[in-house]
Amino acid sequence: MDELQEQFDDATFAFSQGEYGQAADGFEAILAADENHFDARMSLSMALCRLEQYERAIEEGHKAEKLRPNDQLVHTNLSLFYVKIANKDAAEHHGLQSKIASWKQPGAAAAPSDKNGDELQMAKPKAESFKLPGKFPDMPWRKNRNKGQAEGGADE
Repeated sequence: MDELQEQFDDATFAFSQGEYGQAADGFEAILAADENHFDARMSLSMALCRLEQYERAIEEGHKAEKLRPNDQLVHTNLSLFYVKIANKDAAEHHGLQSKIASWKQPGAAAAPSDKNGDELQMAKPKAESFKLPGKFPDMPWRKNRNKGQAEGGADE
């Protein structure tokens, strides 16, 4: 397993340097030895996307999905790949699957409002307390109207 880890590190380094073809070759070599190497499968799909080989990226993304069907990143990547080929329905489907997967992950039981994610939230009131006045101010217009009615009623 050590040799595969070294290969993975080398391929990941190539990817980080923008050598996507070299990275893809490295990830494919790992997958030839272990077809269920999830990280190599995911990384290969991203390298293929960077090489604008979107159909192959989608194919590898679906292989990763078979390995981990509830993985949020799998669906996020597939959504991205489908956006690249303008398949809106598939992109939206995987975007939703990514959201659902995020709810299933450990720690997701906390209320979404507890997170400072990309969700819109209602503004929360400030901690300051608000006091109503003990006595409302007099309303001069009512006094005048009441006085007028009283005076007017007496005059009529």
